[in-house]
Amino acid sequence: MNYIHQIQDIKGKAVFLRADFNVPVKDGVVTDDFRIQKTLKTIDFLKSRGAQIIIASHFEGEGGSLKPVAQYLTQKGYASIFVSDFFPEKPHQLDSLKEGEILLLENLRRYPEEKANDSVFATHLAGFAQYFVNEAFSSSHRAHASIVGIPQHLVSYAGFCFEEEVRELSRTLHPKHPFVFILGGAKFETKIPLIKKFFAMADKVFIGGALANDFLKASGNQTGTSLLSSDISQVSEFLTDKLIMPIDVIIKNDKGVVTKKVSEVLDGDYIVDVGPETMALVCPIIAETATVLWNGPLGNYELGYKEATLELARCIGESSTESFVGGGDTIASIAELNLTSKITFISTGGGAMLDFLANETLPGIQALEKHNK
Repeated sequence: MNYIHQIQDIKGKAVFLRADFNVPVKDGVVTDDFRIQKTLKTIDFLKSRGAQIIIASHFEGEGGSLKPVAQYLTQKGYASIFVSDFFPEKPHQLDSLKEGEILLLENLRRYPEEKANDSVFATHLAGFAQYFVNEAFSSSHRAHASIVGIPQHLVSYAGFCFEEEVRELSRTLHPKHPFVFILGGAKFETKIPLIKKFFAMADKVFIGGALANDFLKASGNQTGTSLLSSDISQVSEFLTDKLIMPIDVIIKNDKGVVTKKVSEVLDGDYIVDVGPETMALVCPIIAETATVLWNGPLGNYELGYKEATLELARCIGESSTESFVGGGDTIASIAELNLTSKITFISTGGGAMLDFLANETLPGIQALEKHNK
């Protein structure tokens, strides 16, 4: 795989930069710029080399438009020409783009050809530039046109953030021990390969979020109306001494929100978070461990049940352990507590991080490797 620091003379040449600017926006204003900030080093590098920079990203947030990101970039000194339509015709702004200037394309996913990895669409985008740089590690688990299609046509490189992601996450595949793996979120059936892999590697595995409901159910506890995976038949093989499950939970029912022991959960209860006794058990373990790998919230973060997730972030931040974390809600908890500088590495990826850890590659990585040997 080629890395951006290996790129040759690009003065006056066009570079297609696939970024991930799919960031939270509220009332037209970017509210979390973590992913954008991680991309600026690559943008600065390309500007300093005199490249014409075409930036593309998908966007799923408010309004479905990257206009708020364009405004953010301008405010930060990265004034960009915003292009709302670029297929099937090339944007005319390409003809007058100067050295060091930025052209930001509208949301890629406004075109169904992006997700379909349409070859005509990929060829069209590749025609905008002479070089391709992938700085969207967090989207590189998707075999979309801008991720795997464009590298078939252009000399391609991984950006600085992309390179850092691969390097740092690869370190967790050979961790210092004791090693604790922490996994939250939902959808047990999609994470079985990952769980199997890290059960074999880790000294302790702590399961939270909706995933924990599957483990509680498989161990004979009631989970009431809580979210469960469609098939938990394989959970039982992980019910070993290595596993840390919640011993108390926050539940919501028609009477309100209360904390209960897991043995006290009733039919009408809905589990929304891990309880304080569990965190009092987990935090001392983290304090004594050498490496922590964490992805996913411990509760229903989007609905405001985030106390356990915040407590876990606090425990990790206050420890001396090497810590590797990822996932949107996970990152949000760290940012809320101003603990970013206390974490060894924060991944821009959620699903991409998990897929890389499970498979040790991604479609986006394979595309860069395949077409640049």
